[in-house]
Amino acid sequence: MVIFALLIFLFLGSVESFSTKSQPCTYNKSQMCKPALANALFSTISFLLGAITSLISGFLGMKIATYANARTTLEARKGVGKAFIVAFRSGAVMGFLLAANGLLVLYITINLFSIYYGEDWEGLFEAITGYGLGGSSMALFGRVGGGIYTKAADVGADLVGKVERNIPEDDPRNPVIADNVGDNVGDIAGMGSDLFGSYAESSCAALVVASISSFGVNHDLTGMLYPLLISSMGIIVCLITTLFATDFFEIKAVKEIEPALKNQLIISTVLMTVGIGIVSWVALPSSFTIFNFGVQKDVKNWELFFCVAVGLWAGLIIGFVTEYYTSNAYSPVQDVADSCRTGAATNVIFGLALGYKSVIIPIFAIAASIFVSFSLAAMYGIAVAALGMLSTIATGLAIDAYGPISDNAGGIAEMAGMSHRIRERTDALDAAGNTTAAIGKGFAIGSAALVSLALFGAFVSRASISTVDVLTPKVFIGLIVGAMLPYWFSAMTMKSVGSAALEMVEEVRRQFNTIPGLMEGTTKPDYATCVKISTDASIKEMIPPGALVMLTPLIVGTLFGVETLSGVLAGSLVSGVQIAISASNTGGAWDNAKKYIEAGASEHARSLGPKGSDPHKAAVIGDTIGDPLKDTSGPSLNILIKLMAVESLVFAPFFATHGGILFKYL
Repeated sequence: MVIFALLIFLFLGSVESFSTKSQPCTYNKSQMCKPALANALFSTISFLLGAITSLISGFLGMKIATYANARTTLEARKGVGKAFIVAFRSGAVMGFLLAANGLLVLYITINLFSIYYGEDWEGLFEAITGYGLGGSSMALFGRVGGGIYTKAADVGADLVGKVERNIPEDDPRNPVIADNVGDNVGDIAGMGSDLFGSYAESSCAALVVASISSFGVNHDLTGMLYPLLISSMGIIVCLITTLFATDFFEIKAVKEIEPALKNQLIISTVLMTVGIGIVSWVALPSSFTIFNFGVQKDVKNWELFFCVAVGLWAGLIIGFVTEYYTSNAYSPVQDVADSCRTGAATNVIFGLALGYKSVIIPIFAIAASIFVSFSLAAMYGIAVAALGMLSTIATGLAIDAYGPISDNAGGIAEMAGMSHRIRERTDALDAAGNTTAAIGKGFAIGSAALVSLALFGAFVSRASISTVDVLTPKVFIGLIVGAMLPYWFSAMTMKSVGSAALEMVEEVRRQFNTIPGLMEGTTKPDYATCVKISTDASIKEMIPPGALVMLTPLIVGTLFGVETLSGVLAGSLVSGVQIAISASNTGGAWDNAKKYIEAGASEHARSLGPKGSDPHKAAVIGDTIGDPLKDTSGPSLNILIKLMAVESLVFAPFFATHGGILFKYL
């Protein structure tokens, strides 16, 4: 983190040879702006603030989850309704904490920086972009490191415990307690820092474009802070929405859990639409101009309302399509479960086909929201559409964090030897949580696509590129290399999980074979060694993928220039979104196909079971293959496309001035 902060300072400071003299503004040459050295210093400070805020958010999220796990288990003794309230409220605390944290630190930073920048809003909001870069850089390591940690443990626990030794999940005889720890690392800290990064970046992209539009030129502070007002309204709306799940309606039966969670999404989206209308009417002038690649575009306040609303409703569509393809209540997952009759191979084929097919509707939803928002308000419209999708982040995180909390509550019940009835209740909570976790990943990927495009627009504007021509060789080579990067990144993360899982499987087998009385339950396994394997693997293995993402924009921008870099960003966005959606949904479908067979809730499911049958073993193998897809490679790709775009935006002044070294001499 410190090394990268120094790089930001050195690269941006060198734009004007570390000059301390004021310079003509980039977009309005008649005005004087603060020196490049000041921008370098303040960008570095905002980067560190973003990184620290992301780390604190992840840490507090894990702290909340670890307290909530045991409390949910204890409340499950009183009934499923009581346990649901504890698990959901704990997730909500994390959601509100993260949303409020991000908003508060960003607002304070803008106010403190404005003391120095004064009337120079162009420089002020350019320096603020470092905040998004800091948030996303920490999210990358949280997502990749957490994903490797949790999935190495999960695969080890499944392959040896379930398939070879035929013992239940979370059985205290299984040495892999790291599986439970990993849920907090990957799904709580990783997801939290990922969505925090998206929120910070979309806010920064919107603020950069607004600063060179009429809001910035006329110093209209209320209009300028419209992106922050959307997020503020989102917190109020989510607070009201949460009451519907915990106070207005009480959960009395298992079948009411999943509808209650899905209703959270619908209620928050409907209320937020009204909220956006109020904010747009109160905060925005009736007509204003937005910067659009060198010209000012006239925009009305109702057009900006539509941009935000389109993003918000596109998020809901993506969420429900994701649920349709990953929930075992619907035919796609039931078909995958049915394919287990003929073994693991057909299960894998059906699962892959489902993942590819699940990409279609989300991509159309993203494409429609891009077209509408760009037509109405250019790149600023896309940035606020991304903020619209993220405006209900508190509710999204509440239902997402609820999943791992319920999962770990079940693990604690099993390990503590509590009654079978309690385990059934926690399993019912967990089953609903699995689907909502998939919805959360869908939201994260959809918002990442819009955020990345908004950042791309801000980068193109800042680098003074009027058009990106795909027919020029400079751009096309960037496009084709950029499209390859998500595959390279996925290969690294999948291999990392595979290597760590291999070591874990061998260790678990060793313990079962050499520790006397372990299978009989008279001796405790060596939990610490398994935790150490996961920890060491995650720390060591997250460095190469992280380096690939962080260094690519720097190398391409410096050696090949801004045009090639714009091609790389476009290519990685287009291919990364598709792979991320298909990987997450394939893994989610395999996981729920296995749970469908285990639960045996229908006649069809019972014909495939029980646990330990050949179809069940085929389903476990599919689930094991899907684990790194849905919890490591898929979700990490969101950060790849966002982080490369925000990094390019932060370093844009350097690339525009000194970039393209190779082409200058060729």
